[in-house]
This record gives sequence, C-alpha cells and structure tokens, in this order.
Amino acid sequence: MSTTTSTPSGVSRDDLARLTEHWDEPRSLRAWFTTVDHKKIGRRYLVTAGFFFALAGLSALMMRTQLARPEAGILSPQEYNQLFTMHGTAMIFLFATPMLFGFGNFLVPLMIGARDMAFPRLNAFGYWVFLFAGLFMWASLPFGAAPNNGWFAYAPLSDVRNNPGLHMDVYTLGLLFLGISTTSAAINFIVTALKLRAPGMSLNRVPLFVWAIVATAFMVVFALPALNADNALLFLDRRFGAHFFDPSAGGNVLLWQHLFWIFGHPDVYIIVMPALGIVSAVLPAFTRRGVVGYPLIVLAIVAISVISFGVWVHHMFATGLPQLSYSFFSAASTVITIPSGIQIFAWLATMLLGRLVLRVPLLFVIGFIVTFVLGGFTGAMFALTAFDQQVTDSYFVVAHFHYVLIGGAVFPMLAGLYYWLPKMTGRMYNERLGRWSFWLFFIGMHVTFFPMHLYGLFGMPRRVYTYGGDLGWNVGNLISTVGAYLLGVSLLLVLIGVVHTVRWGRPAPADPWEGDTLEWSAASPPEPYNFPVIPRVHSVHPVWDERTTESITSGATEDRILSDGRRTLFTSELDARPERAVEMPESSFKPLILAGALLVFFIAMLLAWYPIAIIAALAVLATIAAWLWPAHCPDEELGVAS
Repeated sequence: MSTTTSTPSGVSRDDLARLTEHWDEPRSLRAWFTTVDHKKIGRRYLVTAGFFFALAGLSALMMRTQLARPEAGILSPQEYNQLFTMHGTAMIFLFATPMLFGFGNFLVPLMIGARDMAFPRLNAFGYWVFLFAGLFMWASLPFGAAPNNGWFAYAPLSDVRNNPGLHMDVYTLGLLFLGISTTSAAINFIVTALKLRAPGMSLNRVPLFVWAIVATAFMVVFALPALNADNALLFLDRRFGAHFFDPSAGGNVLLWQHLFWIFGHPDVYIIVMPALGIVSAVLPAFTRRGVVGYPLIVLAIVAISVISFGVWVHHMFATGLPQLSYSFFSAASTVITIPSGIQIFAWLATMLLGRLVLRVPLLFVIGFIVTFVLGGFTGAMFALTAFDQQVTDSYFVVAHFHYVLIGGAVFPMLAGLYYWLPKMTGRMYNERLGRWSFWLFFIGMHVTFFPMHLYGLFGMPRRVYTYGGDLGWNVGNLISTVGAYLLGVSLLLVLIGVVHTVRWGRPAPADPWEGDTLEWSAASPPEPYNFPVIPRVHSVHPVWDERTTESITSGATEDRILSDGRRTLFTSELDARPERAVEMPESSFKPLILAGALLVFFIAMLLAWYPIAIIAALAVLATIAAWLWPAHCPDEELGVAS
C-alpha cells in the first residue's frame, strides 16, 4: 500500500485516486449508453419500471371510470379488452419483477461488499432488453393492436381463429423478448451472491434481502422456461398453423393452462419474495434490533421457493380435472401458508421486542403486514376446492389478487424506496409528504379493493366492460372507482416526493437510519467503486459490528484495496474465503447493440418480415461473437467477468 497520506478509511490518497480513475465513468452521452455501473443500471430499472407502472395505472383508472356506473360508454369492448390485458401484463411482467430487480441491482453488490455485479455487461444488456420489450408491447396500444385476451392469454380464445390480428402475436413475442432480460438478470444475481461476497460473509451472515433475491433468481431460472415454451407454441399455432392447443387436431387447450400456471404460481412468489426481503431489511433500522428468527426466515424463503412449484393446479380447480388430483394441490396450497406465516410472526416479534422509530418506511411495512395478512386469509379460502369453484372468474378473485400483490409487493417497494432513497440520491426525503402518501395509499387500497370481495360474492364476473343497473353492483363499483383515484393521488405524491428529494432534499449522511447492512457503510450516494476497502465481515449485522467496521476504516490491505485496475474479489461459495481478484469489464456499446438487434428481430417476426428477421438474427450472432471474443489478460485474471 502507498505510504502517502491516508484518508479516514485507511486508504492512501494515491490509491483512492487510482480507484476513481479506473471505476469512474465520464458524464457524457456516450457514457449514458455504455455504462455498466450496477448503481446506474439499478436506478434505470426503477425509473423505467415506474414509467410502465404509471401507464398500467392510467389504464386501470380508465377501466374503473368505465365501471363507475352501469352501462357507461367511455370505452368500447375492444378498447377495454386491450386496456385490461395491458394493465395486467404490465403490472406482472413490466413492473413488479423489474422494479424489485432494480432494487436488487442497486443493493446486492453493496450489501455483500462487492464493487459491481458479476457480469456487468450482461447486466446492462438485461436492462436494454427490458426497456425495448416494454416499449415493443406498449407501442401496440395506439395502433389498436395491443394484447386483448388477458395477461394469462388462455387458449383457445387466443388462437388466430378466435382472436385474429396482431394482438396476441405482440403478447407472445413481447414476453419471449422480455424473458431474455429476466433470465440474464437471474443468472447474474446467483453468480454475484455466490462468488462476490466480502471475505467472512458466510451463508449464515448473508443479508435476508440478498437471500430473497437469490431464491427469486433460482425460481425464475426454473419457472420461466414453461412460460417461454407456452408462448413459443402459441406463436407457432397462430403464425404457422401448428395445433398444440387445437383439440380437433390432437392438441389440448389445457396444455396452455398447465404450462402457464407452472410458471404463474411461482411467479406470485417471484414477485412477493424480494418484497418480503425488503421488509426484513427495513425493520432492523426502525426497531433498533436484528430481525427475530434469522435462520427460520432463511428456511422459510427456501421452503416457499420449493413448495410454490407444487401448487399450480390451485388455479385450475374449475377446469374439470380429476377430483382426486385437486386434493393434493389443495393440501400444498395450504402448506405454503406456513413458511409465509413464519416470516409474519418473526416481523411482529421484532417490532414487539424492539424500540419502534415511526418513520415513513416503517409505516409502509405496517401497512404491508395488515394488507398482506388480509390477502392471505382469502388465499387460504381459495385452497378449498368447493369455494374456489364458486368464486372462480368473479371479482372476489380480483380483490384477493390485488390484496396479495399490492399488499405483498407495492407496500414493501414503497417502504424500500423511502428507506434507500437517501442512499441512492444522497438526499433526504420530506417526511410530511411521505406520510401523506402513505395514508392516502393505505386508505385508497382498501377503499378500492375491499368492496370487490362483496360484489364478487354477489355475482359480478371479472373482465366485463359494463353491467346492468339492476344487478346490485352499482354502489360497490362507484366506491372502488373513488378508491382508485385516491390511489392515483397517493402515487402522484410519491413521485412529487422523489422529485423534491432529488432537487431540494437536504444532504444525507452515509447512514441516516443507523442501519445494519453494508450499504450503510458506503457514502451516500456510493462512490463508483462502492468501497475503498473490500470489507471483512464478522457478523450478520456488519455495520453494528466493531470488528467489521474496523476492517473498513483501519484494516486496509493491498489485497482488499485492489486499486490497480477495475478489480473486485472472488470468494468461495459457502464460507466466503478469498480466492482471487478479477478484472471487471469496462463500459461498452455491445449490450445496447445486441439488445437493438433483438428488437429488430422481434419486430420483423411480428410483421412477418422474415428476410429482415434473418438479417437481424445474423446481427445478433455476430454481436454475441464479438462480445465473447477472448481478449488478452494476465494469467491471474483469466477469470474475467463478462
């Protein structure tokens, strides 16, 4: 280590200058398109997913306005079908998972003491594919060609005879395109969490949020192929006359549902799991103690990841499958509530045993627990086959679904947004504005969706664009519409609060909440290299542990500063023992070019411009070859991440 003057971190000024030189990216248009910095990419995921969320939310407001009174004519049936399909598709595929992966992109390297994701360029590629896939799908709406068969796209309603035009071709190709991004992100999270943890961060010291992200990533790897296969088969049916879902030609319409829900039920937990990890990350800072039952929560995360793959027929109790088979899936649907309950009780115990500091992030956590538990009660009701068959395709299902996904995902997302906003922006949010957004969101959520339980039980079917005035659903629908506008106002306040924070918020210290995980030992916002010294972890609460903080502030050694290049440390999978330093790739246009070539390919396939599709496919292969072409590097850096 250099002998020149040291900084408070114990790192010499020369070493800090070298770190900045290697890791910093210039502020230029070129750098904006070529960045591989996980923090910038994470923020882009959050902003882009938030944009798609706004589009989906506006679609919901238009639908609720149409349903506010009977026999309204604001939307035609065709427009309504496209709006409710894009609303559901965007919320599930373009908002929930990408938003949570945005948190993961920003936070996982910081939480485990790394300087970037394991594959920085793959990370950038995943973002560009996500952006292009979302624009590919939403751009169809102004042309009246948006998907129009629901986010679940059941066959045979989605085949070309029952649904001509490009509507469902946009759906199948859009989700296949998006699946490339989701899969690449999942693989990146797995490798990052297993190989880039700081020395000493053994598996029993990994933050619960990281556990949740890694479990989600494994679920994506195993669940997404079923959805990709489903969409590929449907596209072949529609475009080239295959008959996978055509009973008259030996196909089976239930094949779609089996493949879709083999993905779809794990996807509920793919959405909820990282959000539960956010709750476990937020609580210690506002209860002044670690989360009760850390090992039990980890086991619960793993159990949910496994059991969720055994309950897909839970969504098919009204399809006429053998009654005996229902009993097994009914039992599995009941069993999966146990690990979820373990986490709920652990959080409640943490709050009861801690000293509560009632700030906006904790308010959203409390709102999550109340709403998610209510959604869990109705979920247990759906595990009963007889009840499920009675309310299938009614608004009771819509109510349950939104209680689980808004309660289980959006409340924690907002808690995480307010919690990590100082870390992301370097500025503090406005507490009063945050409290207003919470109360309007909490009230609007229950005013919107609780009445749906009632008029669902009174017989209102889902996916109808209007209804008669003599059916007894008028008041409930009007109340739900008022609640939807309250939700819209609350989310507008969240947006105003974020803009206010970025523009006028007071500067944030490195650790404004006295948090326990490693990101709070970095600057706010973090330096390009995250940590001047790779930490050495001695506890599950490293920032509260004196030995860990000393390793950062006064334990600098050459093998943990790694200032002679864009380097980070590879460690062993189980015990996080140091193995070797690896050189991380610099910024590049290749991720953007590859994603752009894929966009051209999917547009050409949609419009049946097959010669252009072939050219685009060749461009994809050429870009991949250029990306993977080996570059010369020293022997000790042959493990270079790509």
